[in-house]
Amino acid sequence: MSQAARITILGAGFGALATVRELRRRDAGALITIVSPRAELHYLPSIIWIPSGLRRREDLIVPLGPFFERMRVRHVAAEVTRVEDGGRRVHTSAGIVDNDALVIATGGRFIKKLPGIEHAITPCEGIAAAEAIRDRLRAMAGGTIAIGFAANPQEPQAVRGGPMFEFLFGIDTQLRREGRREQFQLVFFNPSTEPGARLGAKAVQSLLAEMARRGIATHLGHKMLRFEADKVVTEGGEIPADLILFMPGMTGNAWFDATTLPRSPGGLIQADAQCRVAGGAWPHCYVVGDSGNFPGPDWAPKQAHMAELHARAAAANLLDGLAGRPQSAGFVPELACIIDSGSHGTLVLRNPRRTLVLPPLRLMHWAKRRFEARYLGQYR
Repeated sequence: MSQAARITILGAGFGALATVRELRRRDAGALITIVSPRAELHYLPSIIWIPSGLRRREDLIVPLGPFFERMRVRHVAAEVTRVEDGGRRVHTSAGIVDNDALVIATGGRFIKKLPGIEHAITPCEGIAAAEAIRDRLRAMAGGTIAIGFAANPQEPQAVRGGPMFEFLFGIDTQLRREGRREQFQLVFFNPSTEPGARLGAKAVQSLLAEMARRGIATHLGHKMLRFEADKVVTEGGEIPADLILFMPGMTGNAWFDATTLPRSPGGLIQADAQCRVAGGAWPHCYVVGDSGNFPGPDWAPKQAHMAELHARAAAANLLDGLAGRPQSAGFVPELACIIDSGSHGTLVLRNPRRTLVLPPLRLMHWAKRRFEARYLGQYR
């Protein structure tokens, strides 16, 4: 590269910010531009603690201006509308941004096609959704709370199951602390008979055993048909519900449809093992995190940890590609999470070599809180 490379990153979430850090570590002179609606990081893993009051909105929103200044990043506050010219030109709501290399890290989009889904709260849509759960719980004197999730049938990896287990166990813990658990019934529903199978068989058994121990009812193995204001309707019957929390499967961003980007059957951008956009029509274009469909095992997760592994490979290959060097950096799929209950945490680790599941431990709850502090500290 005879002159500073112009690198554009779409998004400002886990994968995008990890890409910035890795690029800057490897190249002090690159001209990095981030396009995102806000110069803020919303730390969504901790919204599970909003209903109980352990976290508030202001705890989980980090202004990124200081980080961008330290990293010498230009921020364009805009929505992406399309990319063209093989990725060299990005159209946004604030104008056109040209580049020498592009990283797409705009996350995924929840599929809201199930009839009556407006009657359910989708927790991972953001902080406001968790606040809505908090407010509904405060207003309820008792009743049935139905909590479940589903996958994109054409993209089984594109699912957010872990947080729903956390909301389930966290609400149970909260109600017990408040002395109100006997006034509520909790029901977990899922179209699979083995919910959370990507975590491994041992983890599924542990989660179902924990539900039984806590007196949480289950409704498993029945295709979902629709939601109504006071019930969940499946092929296997109805679940009366005063509050419904549901996480649908994910697909690609709406703006992908305005491009010729190669897509997976489930609507994500098709990527190769080096995190490059697949095919030959998009040189120097890379995908990180939930936006992409990557080679690997069917249990490969959609989570922040995996997005950071993508980011490291993408940044290395991007700079090598621009310099005319072979692009050989890859990533090893790894699932790493602590399923928190508000007081304890179950550690689950899975990679191609092994699967580790620890029983619920108070130490793991505090480890998750410690990780949050360390992670956010690098951006504050």
